[in-house]
Amino acid sequence: MILKSEEKMSIEKAIQRAALPLAQGVNVSDVRIGLGYTAVLLDDGHAGTAYTFRENRGGCSVYRNIRPLAGRPAADLLALFDVGGSIETTLALATANALFNRPDESHHQGDILAHLHIQPEDRVGMVGNFAPLIPAIRQQARELHVFEQIDQPQGHLLPTAMADQLLPQCQIALLTATAIINQTAEHLLSLAAACRKVVVLGASTPLCPDVFEGTGVTLLSGIVVKKPDALLQIVSEGGGMQFFKSSIAKVNRRL
Repeated sequence: MILKSEEKMSIEKAIQRAALPLAQGVNVSDVRIGLGYTAVLLDDGHAGTAYTFRENRGGCSVYRNIRPLAGRPAADLLALFDVGGSIETTLALATANALFNRPDESHHQGDILAHLHIQPEDRVGMVGNFAPLIPAIRQQARELHVFEQIDQPQGHLLPTAMADQLLPQCQIALLTATAIINQTAEHLLSLAAACRKVVVLGASTPLCPDVFEGTGVTLLSGIVVKKPDALLQIVSEGGGMQFFKSSIAKVNRRL
């Protein structure tokens, strides 16, 4: 999907457009809006997940849009991309991931570190605190900057505002897929335009190369859900990636 400049669309809209043909005739079987992640199960047995931002909405209802969600066409949940709001976007992205993130021969299995090939002179910018990756990257790279949504530096973590200055100086950019949900992805990709490698990673990553064509992204690192029922229970019980391990496969897809 190559877009002319005058037709350029947001990443959310590109995800929606790419997912809609896959959603034809597919319904939603179950939805779990957990404290850490949201999961959507389709009636074809495939599931997808996306990060849940825990924002204060006032009152006891976290989600106030179309109901019920279970039983609806998958296309209805994809339409939530048009509504705005982090929960709505999370639901739409989890639905898209249930459609995109399936076993594929083009996937490279395993952890992202095996596919980065960091050089000793590389500066690495990481948006999102992927703590398990940090020790190995520090050993391999010249420098690592880790950006998080904080107001002031905290230990090795830097405020995301500092990415405006530091990310363009990096050779490798690791960008959390949650940037799609909080609508910062386009800005981060523009900051990483000169990077040799740009990776979108995390359990929220849509493994659809067409979505990122022309953005500079070189690798998608996400998950394929192998045991949907187990993953939905983990999500319902407030669990995240550290508990997903036996229910998912980590996969990487080069662009």
